[in-house]
Amino acid sequence: QLVESGGGLVQPGGSLRLSCAASGFTLDYFAIGWFRQAPGKEREGISCLITSGLGTYYADSVKGRFAISRDTFNGTFYLQMNNLKPEDTAVYYCAADNGLFSANYYCLSRSLNYWGQGTQVTVSS
Repeated sequence: QLVESGGGLVQPGGSLRLSCAASGFTLDYFAIGWFRQAPGKEREGISCLITSGLGTYYADSVKGRFAISRDTFNGTFYLQMNNLKPEDTAVYYCAADNGLFSANYYCLSRSLNYWGQGTQVTVSS
């Protein structure tokens, strides 16, 4: 099970940190990722990471502004979002699966078995 927290309303240029707590499994040798879905658009992978150290992926739209990380002790991973823009407004989902393939694969295919419930992020003045 994955449980997300940290969404909310923020002004343009602001920051938020999303958290995703895993229960029932560890994240060792896993693929972890963050996805988002805006109204009327497909769900897109914005950042994925293989916890065994086999790579990280960022979508061009968030590169340099967002950062994915993991706490190895408490089974939680994060998405730090800086310099937020109105176009970042979406429902954000965390996801995880066995890390057999590349970070690019998981983010582009969205083929992960475990998903969080989603948390709304709204960027508006």
